[in-house]
Amino acid sequence: MTTAPPAHDDVLVLDYLASLWAAAGDLPPETRDELMNTVAGYIAMRRDLADDPARMLSRLGPPDQLVAAVRRSGTPTHLRLPAAPVAMPGPPPDGSERVAVALLTGGSVVLPGVGQAAGLMMATVSPRWTPVQKAVAWLLAIGPVAGTLLLLAMLAGVELFTGLGFLMMYTAACAGSITAGLALYGAARP
Repeated sequence: MTTAPPAHDDVLVLDYLASLWAAAGDLPPETRDELMNTVAGYIAMRRDLADDPARMLSRLGPPDQLVAAVRRSGTPTHLRLPAAPVAMPGPPPDGSERVAVALLTGGSVVLPGVGQAAGLMMATVSPRWTPVQKAVAWLLAIGPVAGTLLLLAMLAGVELFTGLGFLMMYTAACAGSITAGLALYGAARP
């Protein structure tokens, strides 16, 4: 079984990493390992982007300068890789999230105004939903009521505080709030 010699690009990278390892010999073992892992990860990421290894290594700088920067203040900023996005695991809504959804859906029918406000406040402080999901819930719950008020204001023949005005506002509030509650519930499911 014969093995082919490594490609020139691989030799450049391996030589650079060997020089870095030698230059970092006096660093504490965990710092040295972190530096080596960070540089190796950086090189792997840049190579995946089809970056020229010679140019990439020149941007990193000489190994002794990297080690000196680590001695001064930790890993140089140009080597820090972005943190991996943290996925929010999603068990179904729990505790206050369930109460918020219940207040938005059922509370809007039983306690108009109060149910929506309490549900929206609970949803707003919950870490379960993203700010965009919370804003959408607010718009869904409040938008139909504002639209109905605007419609009633445009229709001069229908007064706000008559039976028809109350019925239109109640229906709009219930529909918007129930839609907001269902949207939040759907967003909270795994």
